[in-house]
Amino acid sequence: MTLARRGLIASVLGLLGGCSPAALLNTTVSRSGYRLEADIPYGNLPRQKLDVYTPEQPRADAKSVIFFYGGSWDSGAKGDYLFVGQALAALGITTIIPDYRVYPEVRYPAFLDDGAAATAWAANKVGTEKLFVAGHSAGAYIAIMMVANTPYLAAAGVDRMKLPGGIGIAGPYDFLPLTSRRLQEIFGGPNRRETQPIEYARAPLPPLLLLHGTADTTVKPFNSERLAAAWRKAGARAELKLYPEVDHIDIVGSFSALLRKRAPTLDDTISFIDRM
Repeated sequence: MTLARRGLIASVLGLLGGCSPAALLNTTVSRSGYRLEADIPYGNLPRQKLDVYTPEQPRADAKSVIFFYGGSWDSGAKGDYLFVGQALAALGITTIIPDYRVYPEVRYPAFLDDGAAATAWAANKVGTEKLFVAGHSAGAYIAIMMVANTPYLAAAGVDRMKLPGGIGIAGPYDFLPLTSRRLQEIFGGPNRRETQPIEYARAPLPPLLLLHGTADTTVKPFNSERLAAAWRKAGARAELKLYPEVDHIDIVGSFSALLRKRAPTLDDTISFIDRM
């Protein structure tokens, strides 16, 4: 890779990790090939809204994805993930990206209640059997808590075992004890096991794809490794892919055409969807 290319990628990745994630990256995204319906309410509160990316040429099997973005449970905006919606919609996949309430407005488990409400909205729109639940970082935490053996989706009227699968990208699934005061406030203490997705890796479970970069120092790869092992121990299918020299931002930024060569995140996601 040339120095100029490395510099471009570093600049874009810096924006992805800054106060306005993906602002520059989204300027490179095509506005054709899909229809965007923005700010659709799935609840009555200001952050209970979602965006829907509908492909102009949808897949014959109508498989769809709801994608939860990251942001440490205290930040994020669905509009910043145009590059994810476009990448999937360009391949015929209807993609739903919700906002959800974050700290300090709420604490655990309110963002999971929002995740369940958004997933129920999506399941009603596209069909539970066609909906994959995916996410990156804190959004992967939400996605996995939806498909794990938790009560959230059932309370929202969705049978999680009818979902074709879950996709976790660089997610925290087994991250106690909490040393950050902010995270302790979000999760109600330093060592509450009931907040951990790995605690709910109990049969029955839908299939799972876990993607993680080995250079991720924000959310360590052992989170995905341990969850995959727990999923398999419960007798369920779990695919784990570790990407050498890929970090926490590379892995989601590579959904975009500009950074596609950084990691095979999109290819592996589509391959999983094709096989389920």
